[in-house]
Parts: sequence; structure tokens; C-alpha cells
Amino acid sequence: MNREEILRRVRKVTATILNIDETECAENKSFTADLGAESIQSVELMAGFNAEFDIEMDEEGALSCQTIGSAVDFIAKYV
Repeated sequence: MNREEILRRVRKVTATILNIDETECAENKSFTADLGAESIQSVELMAGFNAEFDIEMDEEGALSCQTIGSAVDFIAKYV
């Protein structure tokens, strides 16, 4: 799976969980500062990414991802 495919799917999951438009999910956007994710939604995002990619990410590492791009890079290690 290439990075563009991962990005597309991360944007889809993020938009669904945060109830925003996918066009708002640029790589440089912060989940909390730019997209308004609250702490519980960070956990929901991690669970959503685990389900979307059928992986089991390291929780501490996954929760340290602050931007869409960093999440894409982190998930790329697993797929």
C-alpha cells in the first residue's frame, strides 16, 4: 500500500470520526489544534485507524501523532 492510499484512508476515517469534511484533512493539520479533536476522539481515531487498516498500533506511539501526515507515516510502518 502506497502513502497516497494510506493518506486517503486516514482522511476518510478522520473526517468520519470528527464529523468534518475530508477536504479539511490536509497533511499538515493538527488533530487537536486545527481539526478540533478532543482527547476521547484521539482514542476513537486510533481505534478507527486500527479497524480501517486491520492493524494493532502501539497505543502510546499512535496517540503521539499530532498531524494527519504524522499519522500516515506512523501507519505506514504497520502496513
